[in-house]
Amino acid sequence: MEIGQRPWGQYEVLLDEPTYKVKRITVLPGQRLSLQMHHRRAEHWTIVVGEADVTVGEETFRLSPGEHVYIPLEAKHRVANPGAEPLVFIEVQSGTYTGEDDIVRFSDDYGRSGT
Repeated sequence: MEIGQRPWGQYEVLLDEPTYKVKRITVLPGQRLSLQMHHRRAEHWTIVVGEADVTVGEETFRLSPGEHVYIPLEAKHRVANPGAEPLVFIEVQSGTYTGEDDIVRFSDDYGRSGT
């Protein structure tokens, strides 16, 4: 199983197939991922632990355990953990390519740019 450490937390790849990938993502309290989009994949997030502030396009809303959101191909999106405990969600990616280099960043709290 692939595990990726990031400044905001970590991800674990649970399943990796040619046209889809499943990850468990943990976001540390007070942290958030970059505002980003993908050219070759859509994503579906299901919250399992904690609260998530989710941005898709121009909308931002809060999700709780059991709630989910679909992020279409090329939609700008971000997830943040507003809580005091880790946020855990399951991400299902689907598309023609699911590599980590299909990330276009628009804003990042940790100074990362591009892909």
